[in-house]
Amino acid sequence: MWYIILLILLGVLFSIIELVLLPGLSIGAFLALACNGVAVWYAFNSLGTTAGIITIVVVLIVLLVSLIFSLRAKTWQRFALKQEIDSTSMPRPENEIALGTVGTTVSRLSPMGKININGKIYEAKSADVFIDQREQVEVVGFENFNVIVRKLN
Repeated sequence: MWYIILLILLGVLFSIIELVLLPGLSIGAFLALACNGVAVWYAFNSLGTTAGIITIVVVLIVLLVSLIFSLRAKTWQRFALKQEIDSTSMPRPENEIALGTVGTTVSRLSPMGKININGKIYEAKSADVFIDQREQVEVVGFENFNVIVRKLN
């Protein structure tokens, strides 16, 4: 009798793991099916037909109740991240640099490279031509986290 209860509980555990943590048909579904199948077979084989039918009904009811309980939103809320992340990995250059600011290339811009503006290094993209190292450039725009520059004449 204890083996049947243990197998049913393991089947429920594996089915919840499959549904919540490992969606799709994977090892959790096979283990749940195997545990529940062995529990039903063992009940039919050792306890008789009536016990086997009762075991099938109990397995279906317990699975249904546990799955409904585990799929409710409030059940997993305590495991969910409640903190909101509103930072970025680096500051946006348009918040620190104005259009028309002059800087110097640290590496060759072909078309991407690095520039130095007011002692800070930024990723830059040449607007038109390749620009050699240690050339004066002017900020003409921004794209994502890159500064768009044009060579000063």
